[in-house]
Amino acid sequence: MPYGVTRTTLRSMTNIPPPAEELRILDHELRQLDARRAQLLARRSWLLGVLRSAKTPAPAWGPVQSPAQAPAQTPAVWSAPAPHPRRPEATAPGVQNVLLVLGGVLLTVAAIAFTLVSWGHMGIAGRAAVLGAVTFAALAAPVPLLRRGLRSTAESVAGLGLVLTVLDAYALHEVALPEVDGTGYAAAATALLAVLWAAYGRSLGALRLPLPAAMATAQLPLLLWVMAADAGHHTITAALLVTAAFDTVVALSVSVRSVRVVASVGAYGTGAWGVLAAGWLSWEATGPSAAARAAALLALAAAIALGAAWRAPAAQAAPGLSLTGGLITVAAAGGVLRSMLPDSWTVPGYLLCGVALLAVRGTRLPESVRHGLRWSSASVQALAVAWALPLVAVVLAGPVGWAEHVWSGAPSGARDAVTVSTPWPPNTETAPLVLAAVAAVLALTFRGGPHRSVALSGALGLTWATALVLPATLGLPYLAALLAQGAVTAAALTTATYSRHAHLPDDGPTRPTEPTAHTRPSPITLTALSLALLTSLHLLALSLAAEAATLAVLGGLTALFAAVAARQRHEIRAVSAAASLAYATALACATGASLDWQPHHVALLVLLVPAAAALLAARLKDATPTLSVEITGAVAALVAIGLAFMEPPMLALVLALCGVIAAGTAVRPDRRQVGYAAAALFVLATWVRLASWEVGSPEAYTLPVTVPALVVGFVRRRRDPETSSWTAYGPGLSVTLLPSLLAAWGDLDWPRPLLLGTAALLVTLIGARQRLQALLVLGGATLTLVALHELAPYIAQAMGAVPRWAPPALAGLLLLALGATYEQRLQDARRVRDVLGRMR
Repeated sequence: MPYGVTRTTLRSMTNIPPPAEELRILDHELRQLDARRAQLLARRSWLLGVLRSAKTPAPAWGPVQSPAQAPAQTPAVWSAPAPHPRRPEATAPGVQNVLLVLGGVLLTVAAIAFTLVSWGHMGIAGRAAVLGAVTFAALAAPVPLLRRGLRSTAESVAGLGLVLTVLDAYALHEVALPEVDGTGYAAAATALLAVLWAAYGRSLGALRLPLPAAMATAQLPLLLWVMAADAGHHTITAALLVTAAFDTVVALSVSVRSVRVVASVGAYGTGAWGVLAAGWLSWEATGPSAAARAAALLALAAAIALGAAWRAPAAQAAPGLSLTGGLITVAAAGGVLRSMLPDSWTVPGYLLCGVALLAVRGTRLPESVRHGLRWSSASVQALAVAWALPLVAVVLAGPVGWAEHVWSGAPSGARDAVTVSTPWPPNTETAPLVLAAVAAVLALTFRGGPHRSVALSGALGLTWATALVLPATLGLPYLAALLAQGAVTAAALTTATYSRHAHLPDDGPTRPTEPTAHTRPSPITLTALSLALLTSLHLLALSLAAEAATLAVLGGLTALFAAVAARQRHEIRAVSAAASLAYATALACATGASLDWQPHHVALLVLLVPAAAALLAARLKDATPTLSVEITGAVAALVAIGLAFMEPPMLALVLALCGVIAAGTAVRPDRRQVGYAAAALFVLATWVRLASWEVGSPEAYTLPVTVPALVVGFVRRRRDPETSSWTAYGPGLSVTLLPSLLAAWGDLDWPRPLLLGTAALLVTLIGARQRLQALLVLGGATLTLVALHELAPYIAQAMGAVPRWAPPALAGLLLLALGATYEQRLQDARRVRDVLGRMR
């Protein structure tokens, strides 16, 4: 190979690791060398011990051994285990910091003890000299310590010096200025200490403690000063807010992180305290003047919050600060309006101020600030709606109390109609205005965008709530309230009808499209339909006060939902048709009650509903409406059966008519399974009729079931010869043979056993001829049991002649035989085990 190629190859193969990796490799090698050195030192110590023991002379009285007889000192072939170096449980910087902190704390405690305890044992000069010298030394010591690089020690000594300055201030007040007010002196002292500490920290920039300590001390002077001046609540609140403003400015302008943290904590703490105090002053204000002063304080707090959000719009706290500033602004303006308006207009006043915040939408404020202000407006509106919800609940649920006073007489007004069981909430006359205002804001704010349909659904719900509570709030007459709720129901259904297949694009108005099988209802449709059903129930509860109102409302609701079901398709038709049939059922019951009919007579009138449902379901093309109509019709049939339950003859007629309706439904190819229900209903009708005639023979109940069941089984086996005889004839034969057998065993006469035995013999012979297992087993078993029943008296007579010891003896022989057989089986098992064990 040429020389140049070899050299080039070796140069490319040279791998110099980076410094960090090389340092790691060197540390690993050094640890291995240390471990090897420890191992060699242990081996050396052991060898030295062996040599010393070999040079030790033998005792004088012991036997003398020749060198040839002396045992050879064979060194050990194993080496001592290398000791593993213990890892330190604490790092060196941690130990250093702990020692410095403990030293600073102990010196601080000693200084406090000296100031408070040993102060009186020295004169004025001595006291001043000691405190001054110690303080000066503590504050000056960090300078040489920092030059030597001992920063942590300098921090500890500086902390001690700061504490000594506080003790100096305390000592100065106690000795030289005892007549000065303590609170005022504390205000001046904290202000001076804050300035001195800040200057000290600025001069020694390497120290971290003085500047945040100065910032923390700066929280006290203004508050202590106003407290020393015996200022009122407004002045103290203003002092808190001014301190919060100072903290905010420092937090936004200072670059030192520790100072910013202390300033932020102070801003949030004093600001929250000031806002709560200002809010309490605004709520307790009894006149416009007091409310205006509290509003000024709240305005200052809002300016601080909004100014901080505006100054740092990219910060994570900017939306929260702007949200808080918006809420404080609403509290300030709303408090002034509250002091000038009646109590019922308090919430509308605050709502007006909250809505006014939406004016920032087109301004040049930062997006985070505008976003927070929009959320504050939404919060105020949500609180206003929450204030009006109890009134909505009272109006909606109050008429349910008429269920205990049905047709007791129409009330005088709408408010009396909804407060039959619940009281009217006070100062809620403006609740409809609040609900309508929030609905308008939702409709106007979300004119486009992805949230438009949800916002319009919310606006629709609030509009409905407004219309619901308006008649009772205005004190309209009872008839006017019924008409108003009927109009609300019709309007909600109309909205659901015309918004059924409307899509709401993000960038334009609604465009109706052709309905398809895959079109899903919009949120507006679902909301409108739900509100229509809820309003109809409310209207029905209101109408229970008067008989004519109940009949008129039920008739109107039946027709209204039927009209909507006839016009629409899919989900709207399903819900509307079911509601129409439900109200028709209620109308039938109310009509019967109005005519003073007995419940079992009303049941015949109610059966018109399932009959109409069966006819309607046969004409519908969609699966969902068909199923809803059939389910509602079945429920109406159950209602009819429940009404006729106490009169067996009428119950039999109702069951038969329900069977006719079910049989008519089973004619449809997709509803063949309903035929089983029709058969069950006919059988139940027959049984109820027989029970009403006081027929006690079981065959009268079972034969009407057995004959059709056997005919059906015969037809099925002719169509499918593979069908089992148990499937074709087992149910029909069991229905008759088993009850008749039970009756025959308790019958002392001979006709029933004779007839049952003859029938069982005939069934057995047919089964033997046709080779049908079910007929053979059921017929033979029945014939055997009938024969045993007939032989029972003779068997009992024969058993009377047998001695009493015979049955126990027979039982003992049986048990012995079983035991011997069991033992023989065990021996056979052991023999097999031995044979298997001898196998190799």
